[in-house]
Amino acid sequence: QASCPSVKNILVLDAEGKRVAVKYYADDWPSASSKLAFEKSLFVKTQKTSARTEADVVMFDGYIIVYKFIQDLHFFVTGGDEENELILASVLQGFSDAVGILLRNSVDKRTALENLDLIFLCLDEVVDGGNEFNYSLRSKLIDAATKTASKVVLELRQLIWIGGSSTSTFTITITYV
Repeated sequence: QASCPSVKNILVLDAEGKRVAVKYYADDWPSASSKLAFEKSLFVKTQKTSARTEADVVMFDGYIIVYKFIQDLHFFVTGGDEENELILASVLQGFSDAVGILLRNSVDKRTALENLDLIFLCLDEVVDGGNEFNYSLRSKLIDAATKTASKVVLELRQLIWIGGSSTSTFTITITYV
């Protein structure tokens, strides 16, 4: 399965190791308590490192984990022990870059929680069922993150037109921060 990289999970934790946004793509952690235990022990293992400017790699609990810290958020991408670290690092870089664009370079816990829907949209765009999309990940995320509001409104109108009638009405509120 070397031709199709597999991501086990993507985690965004705060400076205390608590969840901000997480998505698991594998059943390696069958229960909520096993997921929380993994996140806590991973945070303890990596919290004293300096992965602020560049991503770092660690072998932990039989997994390869690439991680990076941005302000008070800790980003992690987990792969199996046979995965290519460079591919996992590209997933991490693409995801963290897209989050930075979506949060208008204000990547901190408060802003992330206020825009959690956008972060989960990024999580869904980066990985499909645990398999990294094989087209240009970074450019796809950046394109999605920088869509203008008018394009989004146009796309919503097209979806409503297809699914409804020409008399369908809707209200869209766009808030710029």
